[in-house]
Amino acid sequence: MKSNAMMSIGEIAERFGLATHVLRHWETMGLLAPVRVGGERRRYGPDDLYRVAVILRAKEAGFSLDDIHEMMNTSDPRKRHAILVRHRTELARRIAEAQASLELIDCALECDHEDLPACPHFQAAMAERVPLEAPTH
Repeated sequence: MKSNAMMSIGEIAERFGLATHVLRHWETMGLLAPVRVGGERRRYGPDDLYRVAVILRAKEAGFSLDDIHEMMNTSDPRKRHAILVRHRTELARRIAEAQASLELIDCALECDHEDLPACPHFQAAMAERVPLEAPTH
């Protein structure tokens, strides 16, 4: 494919492993704006490929479609910055939780006790999750 070639909705969908209705939905939300040619057929160019890639990556990072729309379409850098900071904070939290889970799994893999919860090494790894006192209501 040449870099300036125009592609159909089916070609773009296939390239990214998406259903065509997903691209139509993103268009109705203002995330995509393909060129229209005779018969109202959508044609996507190289810039659209990058927009689809950005949308997919942002969704993987936990952005809502509304936030993606706002981030991609705002001309206010402060607004974009606020959205990115909010999502960066949330992503860092999720990464920390995943890292803690990975460390716990690694600890369990290293344990050779018959009763995993009774293993002192495993208990030490779980210590921060064990409430020392009953919650007060």
